[in-house]
Amino acid sequence: MSFLGFGGSQRSSAEKIAAAETELEMVTDMFNRLSNSCTKKCIPTDYKEGELNKGESVCLDRCVSKFFEINIKVSEQMQNMQQQASRGSGGMGFGFGQ
Repeated sequence: MSFLGFGGSQRSSAEKIAAAETELEMVTDMFNRLSNSCTKKCIPTDYKEGELNKGESVCLDRCVSKFFEINIKVSEQMQNMQQQASRGSGGMGFGFGQ
């Protein structure tokens, strides 16, 4: 992919819009999964205060950090799998634990 559209193949306006829409959907989905997961884990359903207490705040901070850390690790593993498959060494092995 070229930087700022210079060099490489030029994509049409419709392709750029479709790519942007897809990226927005992915980011929105990730945010919703993050929000739902960490809220269920860290915020009790019978809360009595309008503000987060220290424990809830720390829990949310750690949860978000772990969510992104795992997301990065999964993305890296998927890229490695894709590279291995493109080199022809793929097969059905997913490369976990190697």
